[in-house]
Amino acid sequence: MAQEFNAENLPFSLLEANELALLQNNLDIGYYQQGENLITAGEAPEGLFIILKGKVRESESKDGEDEHVFVHYGDEDYFGAWSALKGKAIHNFVAEEETIAHILPTKLLLELVYSNPRFGDYFSRTLAAKTEIHEQQGEEQGMAEFMLAQVDGEVMRDPLIVLEETTIKETTALMREKHADSVLVKRGGRYGIVTGTDLLNAAVLKEVPLSTPVADIASYRLITVEAGDYLFNALTLMTLQHIERVVVMDDAKLMGVIELTDVLSYFSSHSHVIGLRIQRAATIEDLSRAAHGLNDLIRSLVSHGVKARFAMDLVAAMNERVMAKLFTLLVPEDILPHVCLVVMGSEGRGEQIMKTDQDNGVIMRDGLDWPDREKVLQTFTDTLIEFGYPECPGNIMVSNPYWVQHLGDWSQRLNHWANKAEGDALMNLAIAVDAKPVAGNPALFKAARNWFLRQMHNNEVFFSHFVKASLEFDTPLTFFGGIKSKDSGIDIKKGGVFPIVHGVRTLALQHRILETNTFKRIDALIEAGALKKQQGNDLVEALSIFVQIRLQQQLLRMDNEDFNESPNLIIPDRLDRLDKDLLREALKVVKEFKKHLSMRFHLDR
Repeated sequence: MAQEFNAENLPFSLLEANELALLQNNLDIGYYQQGENLITAGEAPEGLFIILKGKVRESESKDGEDEHVFVHYGDEDYFGAWSALKGKAIHNFVAEEETIAHILPTKLLLELVYSNPRFGDYFSRTLAAKTEIHEQQGEEQGMAEFMLAQVDGEVMRDPLIVLEETTIKETTALMREKHADSVLVKRGGRYGIVTGTDLLNAAVLKEVPLSTPVADIASYRLITVEAGDYLFNALTLMTLQHIERVVVMDDAKLMGVIELTDVLSYFSSHSHVIGLRIQRAATIEDLSRAAHGLNDLIRSLVSHGVKARFAMDLVAAMNERVMAKLFTLLVPEDILPHVCLVVMGSEGRGEQIMKTDQDNGVIMRDGLDWPDREKVLQTFTDTLIEFGYPECPGNIMVSNPYWVQHLGDWSQRLNHWANKAEGDALMNLAIAVDAKPVAGNPALFKAARNWFLRQMHNNEVFFSHFVKASLEFDTPLTFFGGIKSKDSGIDIKKGGVFPIVHGVRTLALQHRILETNTFKRIDALIEAGALKKQQGNDLVEALSIFVQIRLQQQLLRMDNEDFNESPNLIIPDRLDRLDKDLLREALKVVKEFKKHLSMRFHLDR
């Protein structure tokens, strides 16, 4: 029977080969009838149980009252480790049907915990320890995708070509204008290459006159690769030749140039390639192609096991660059210094992974007259929709004049919402205090923000009203800590994400923390002494878990047009055992945080 044990599941996959052999050679096996106790509260268990077949409930009964069930365990689930390590169980573990289970004796469990620290850490009660190990298991990123990637337009730069009579000075100016590191020089039927370093050496070290034709300093021994060749071969060639770029040819036709930085960035999830496309976009069509590449970036990040927190940072930066570039393409140059585009809500916090609803506005200099304003901003909204950024159901977009205001009016509106602090005013304020400037003149945004922070300083009444929204939605846990799940599932945004985000937002506003990202706000609150380090770390881990589980739902929607379920609606029974366990622990963190907020802002009175 020991051969039926699945060693690929966590935490047993953390064991070394000799440790795993020791485990398998010492496993006992037990058979239990329906209603029989595998572990009894108050007693020392035999060890750790791994279910081969059957179903077990973890429960508690007091003073003869009906049992309160915490969780059910099924095939390949394990339980009892914490009780075995502590020497006494605090709950009953009862077979709900005929059950067969492997038993890892307590003595051997202790031996493995001491010999393998990662295995021992997995049984820690802290959320951070479990999530870290879970993520490490997914970090084997395999080279297959990279090894098979081909030389194509994804990483190839369009060639910048000059004629042989072009001077060194003219070439330098052109490279600066085009943000290029090299040019190809056409001399007759041949091509040579000149890099920025070549220009510097010629002008400074060799003191070549700037009027000299650039063809005179070009190198005509081009190192080339063929279009369609493996990208890995291009990297190997650059490494062997000690160069940072190769020229791409299609037979005798010159196609482009590949830079070493672009190849390395392709391996690190294509982000640099998309960033270059955004930077170089000269038209809306160019920018559209870059924006539509973000979904592939997201898939790549997820497939490579990148932590949700860092994936959000990267994707948020890309989204900001797309919006900033579009804004500067559409808004007249003479208007740009007098306006500021801000993104708000989850965009302002940098907590979007998938493209979700637009939340943006514009702050204008007082007295600014912008005749084509409505037309330009409507085009901005419509173009973002074409790029894949959905229209905001609440119409919180620059195409709505309500969210386009002069500086004085914007500041007074913040104050009005704060004084009212309920209903739509509360929602609008919560969205607006997460604002972040992305294009135009950021000084306009900072003036409004700093004025509002001064107005709210030490206003305990406002903060007590503002934080109440964190407690509005029930945490989907039973009285004894199990997941309270209906057949329709649980709303992870209302039950998990929002209480953390809004509670942290309130604390950050109270302590005048300028960060808008929830994770960075938590770090700043810990540093300011407003949150204990352990509590802050647990909040970070809990929010990361919610984001990761929600992302899985969003990817299903993106890959399957017939998938109509809300990305916020999670059905726990569809999660694997580990994710379900992490979800339950994360919801407990939310419950404790809500208690903390209630006491901190005296909401229990």
